[in-house]
Amino acid sequence: MERDLLQKQVVQSGRESMLLAAETLIALSEQLGREYLAATEMIHDCSELIITTGVGKSGFVARKLAATLTSTGKPSAFLDPSSALHGDLGIVRPGGVVIAISHSGSTEEILALTPALKHREAPIIAITGIADSELAKLSAIHLLAQIEKEACPLNLAPTTSIIAALGIADALAIGVMLHSNYQAEQFAVNHPAGRLGRQLTLRIRDMIGDGRQADYISPDWPFSEVLTAITANKMGAVCVGDSTGRLIGIITDGDIRRALQQRSFSELESMRAESIMTASPTITYEDCLAVDALNEMEQRKSQISVLPVVNEDMKIRGMVRVHDLVRAGI
Repeated sequence: MERDLLQKQVVQSGRESMLLAAETLIALSEQLGREYLAATEMIHDCSELIITTGVGKSGFVARKLAATLTSTGKPSAFLDPSSALHGDLGIVRPGGVVIAISHSGSTEEILALTPALKHREAPIIAITGIADSELAKLSAIHLLAQIEKEACPLNLAPTTSIIAALGIADALAIGVMLHSNYQAEQFAVNHPAGRLGRQLTLRIRDMIGDGRQADYISPDWPFSEVLTAITANKMGAVCVGDSTGRLIGIITDGDIRRALQQRSFSELESMRAESIMTASPTITYEDCLAVDALNEMEQRKSQISVLPVVNEDMKIRGMVRVHDLVRAGI
């Protein structure tokens, strides 16, 4: 029974922790106004590196803010305040903006930095949990991340206060993105290895190469040679092209099976590729985004597993399989 009671208490405390965080963020969102807008404009207008700083758990929030700003088009860096006092302060350029995060607003290491920052004419945007803290008084712009209590049962461990600071930090980054009219294509350029980056940047030509050695068969090829070509191609299909290399059709494994079912062996011997192929098949262009090709293959009543790839002159450049697109992380 004691174990059951403890488990119930743990689950209930976890729920209360999350509800407290949600209520805190809602309250803070309603306070965003003139100071928040001024901070987003200051960050957006800054032509130097944006610097974030903090100690302990606040330092983690500052690191995350620097990473978010950088990934959304505003180059930023985290500066450890202790290291700054021993040479790393050189990263702060005159006119740069420093975003300092401290729940108490009285973190000694950050306060020790302020004279040097003022000397470099680097304005401070402070995020603190106390309105009249020393750091708030020394800052050009102060954003209040006040909380009623920590989620910690002892009201000691930084929990809700960190969620509050993180919420304001993320709101700053989003505001700067809006000022900059930051678009998904720009985000993708900064995230080439991510799924969104691949969706917005990876093109079919990146998957098939230059296509100059694209294999295809002629429409007059006999059935036996068509079988050999499909087997050698290992794509489950083969393109059919005219004498200039323009696409006129495609023959898939399915076309071969249907031919075997519908015709006798004696008829197969006299069949040519043009009588088996699917003329004017669904295609994709080499400059097409890979994600668009995948959608073309999947969003059909009858899905297809391979697409011929052509250039704007309908010259055959190769083929792409749905397996290749999925494996590429689209």
